[in-house]
Amino acid sequence: PIDHSFVSEFSGFKIPLPGRGWLTASAVLMILTVIGGIIIAHYTRFGRNVYAIGGDRQSAELLGTPVHATIIRVYALSGFFSALSGVVFAFYTASAYPLAAVGVELDAIAAVVIGGTLLTGGMGFVIGTFFGGIIMGVIQTLIAFDGSLNSWWTKIMIGALLFGFIVLQRLITRSFSGMRAGAS
Repeated sequence: PIDHSFVSEFSGFKIPLPGRGWLTASAVLMILTVIGGIIIAHYTRFGRNVYAIGGDRQSAELLGTPVHATIIRVYALSGFFSALSGVVFAFYTASAYPLAAVGVELDAIAAVVIGGTLLTGGMGFVIGTFFGGIIMGVIQTLIAFDGSLNSWWTKIMIGALLFGFIVLQRLITRSFSGMRAGAS
């Protein structure tokens, strides 16, 4: 366990809400991150470059998009947010056990896919990923509160949901490509 006053203060920080609820420091940080992600993705040149590269890297390069610089920035942002999530998780659990979050990768990918981001790239929204994470949290909470189910059912349900959304994405992209081919 981490016994430090800063960790205790961060973990104990709460903003009261109307009624009997509150916002923790982690929730405030998440809201600020989502707002920042929306602004960056939809209102900056960098965000548009990311969408362009995700849609078709070769076309983006032909249009003069700085592909290599953008990809390096995306990896840098990914590293920053990975570190930030690790720190927040360490504050949440009050420990820094390196194997505590093993398996969370599936949850992260599932939240993104459930939120509507195409695995093929070029399409998706930050707010969709946010709601995908909320849907996953609700599923995990319902399974945990049921009490009669093994905790592995959470992973099985998330895997099935992820599979279903991937199949749905494939069907949607095929129908759109079929419509485009018929229109030409």
